[in-house]
Amino acid sequence: MRIGILQCDDVIDELQPEFGNYPAMFEALLGEIAPDWEFVTYRAIDGELPATIDACDGYITTGSRYGVNDADAWITQLEAFVAELAQAGKKFVGICFGHQLLANVLAGRAGKSDRGWGVGVSFNQVDVKKPWMEPYQPSLDLVVSHQDQITQLPPGAEVLASSPFCPYYMLQYGQHLLTLQGHPEFSKPYSAALITWRGDRIPAPRCREGKVSLAAEVDDRLMMRWIINFFSQDVNPTG
Repeated sequence: MRIGILQCDDVIDELQPEFGNYPAMFEALLGEIAPDWEFVTYRAIDGELPATIDACDGYITTGSRYGVNDADAWITQLEAFVAELAQAGKKFVGICFGHQLLANVLAGRAGKSDRGWGVGVSFNQVDVKKPWMEPYQPSLDLVVSHQDQITQLPPGAEVLASSPFCPYYMLQYGQHLLTLQGHPEFSKPYSAALITWRGDRIPAPRCREGKVSLAAEVDDRLMMRWIINFFSQDVNPTG
């Protein structure tokens, strides 16, 4: 399969020498599971999008430091592209920023959460078991980095995973749209470095809690396996 990575941000310059950039993070883990797949990056943040939605078999977004409600031209362009994917039944996986952006596109709402920043590891329960969740487990623990959340669920969205902190953690729409608030592509060392870098805007107690939570095991490879399975499944069957 050929998967388009819609890049919505860059790792900050200070951290790139150690951790690389976002597309490489996705390619490393997804390619580990599906070594024969092809991954093509489009710098959506620079207004670069595929000429046609059929350029790839499916698409995945990176996260972003920008908010989905910002009035930037590239966000408006990306919204239009994602809306076309949704309408056409094209496979799409939205990570963090993409999770919130699709909610906005489909008449839901995302914005600043009164729960504050989510950093470190988030601990979630799986509320609905899907056929692509193989191997299955009833929990999903992943690195997060966000202060926006989906605040109003779009019509037709099915909540697949949740937590008290993030009630709409993972969503599916029909058989072709999957979105996730967490970051399976983030390593725990990168999360720790990002928390430190953002220490001037995240409250100190939340930074401390986030760093302590990084001692926990995460389900990054499991979630990437689920994403590969989701891309691979036929869009026609129900379930």
